[in-house]
Amino acid sequence: MTIAISTQPLAPRLFQLRRWLDERLLACVIGAITLVPLAVVLASLLHPQGEVWAHLAEFVLPQILLNTAWLVAGVAAGTLALGVSLAWLTAVYDFPGRRYFAWLLALPLAMPAYVLAFVQIGLYDFTGPLQGWLREVLGSSNWVPPIRSRGGVILTLTLALYPYVYLLARNAFLTQGRKALEAAASLGLSRRQGFWRVALPMARPWIAGGLGLALMECLADFGTVAMFNYDTFTTAIYKAWFGLFNLTAASQLASLLLLAVLVLALVEQHIRGDKRYATTRSDRAKPQPLTGVRAILAVLACLAVLAVAFAVPLGQLLWWASSVAAEQLDARYFGFVGRSLLLSAGSSLVVVLGALALAYSVRRWAGWPGRVVARLATLGYAIPGTVLAVGVFIPTVWFDQQLLGLLKSVGWTGSNTALLQGTLFAMVLAYMARFMAVAFEPVQAAMQRITRSQEEAAASMGLGRRAVLARIHLPLLRGGLFTAALMVFVDVMKEMPITLMTRPFGWDTLAVRVFEMTSEGQWDMAALPAVAIVLAGLVPVVLLARETERTS
Repeated sequence: MTIAISTQPLAPRLFQLRRWLDERLLACVIGAITLVPLAVVLASLLHPQGEVWAHLAEFVLPQILLNTAWLVAGVAAGTLALGVSLAWLTAVYDFPGRRYFAWLLALPLAMPAYVLAFVQIGLYDFTGPLQGWLREVLGSSNWVPPIRSRGGVILTLTLALYPYVYLLARNAFLTQGRKALEAAASLGLSRRQGFWRVALPMARPWIAGGLGLALMECLADFGTVAMFNYDTFTTAIYKAWFGLFNLTAASQLASLLLLAVLVLALVEQHIRGDKRYATTRSDRAKPQPLTGVRAILAVLACLAVLAVAFAVPLGQLLWWASSVAAEQLDARYFGFVGRSLLLSAGSSLVVVLGALALAYSVRRWAGWPGRVVARLATLGYAIPGTVLAVGVFIPTVWFDQQLLGLLKSVGWTGSNTALLQGTLFAMVLAYMARFMAVAFEPVQAAMQRITRSQEEAAASMGLGRRAVLARIHLPLLRGGLFTAALMVFVDVMKEMPITLMTRPFGWDTLAVRVFEMTSEGQWDMAALPAVAIVLAGLVPVVLLARETERTS
């Protein structure tokens, strides 16, 4: 028997081993930022506390389970009806203004659901202008359904979240191809029958993806349900933590919500199935012209949804904001804006750098382990902010205690309470876990456009890995990095639960200001920060809608 002994010198082999470990270690560390909070939350199920569960089972769980079930069912039905019908209308038929409605109908995505919620309450509540006008004209408004109800929450979340289904379903209808519809027509099916029996089944993976995003946002929502005083898992977690100061109960509820989200993700994956449909641009279906009454009805339908979901709420926000701007625009308000911009810009920089490192590591780490790590690292976007806030807070407190103990052993005389909890560090960690997927997807897509031959050509010219990254990758990734930074910036500015639950004392932002003012029913005072958040979200939504239109 012979034993092969490498004749390569030891130092180069150690250097290669360190580089191999560096690439995988970096990807694993980024993945751990998401996995550790989730593991901490799920671990709370291993240590059930009888009193806590008895209290939850008797007073909390029955109501929030019922409320959450109604909310998910209602929002699913509403977003499917609105998103699919509008997508079909603008993709398959031609009518006046169709090209503009195609991207205008995506604009409600720029308005956070909690902003739309307080505008809806301000407009349609008993004391609002609509019911006041009805009482003046008709003498009574008692027949108007109350907006502060289960139906009001479902309607508001439907109007805020239907663009997820609309954008993906429209992309599917645009790209499925003329041949499929022509085949349906050749079998004697009308265009309506072709929709139900051909187009809709073929679009199922896209629709399931959009519906999954909408329902995960629905489960994660905190601001909207809090304004309607409609108790779900997120409000129960917040009340357990800040109302009862019971972090154990909060983590137990968060673990149940996390399990619900994971089940939802599995159901969405099952609905998608393994079906794949391919087509080419030349197969794109030609829009069928609508004329006469049908064209008028199509325009009115688009205008009605656009008005209720975006134009009227934005107009009301601007009206309220203009009435209080002179009084509110003081140094304190500029502090809210400055902290929001600083937090959004700093977090987007950190998250995009993390996404770049993850995408680069996964590219170098070929095979399924790298793909699994990337998938786990980007899991946080499907997890509610309240869950991640709990999951980040618990290990931060533990690490604080260990660090303080170590520092005291060497003569530390500073703070005896906390070093990291309640700081920007904990907030940014939570944002990183939540929004890594938002940054990773565009960076990864841009990275895939760089061919291996480009890297090999640069390496053959004597460039090292850092030089290749700086001179080849970064210039070609510029578009993807910009898109990622823009999307994370807007998401952080809108994010309410994480900001509310992990911010340093007195460190209020625009989202926190909206929550505080709406909690006291001061709609006009909340309008000014809400307008700033909506305007910040318009740019990426318009870019996203136009990109979808261009590439489909």
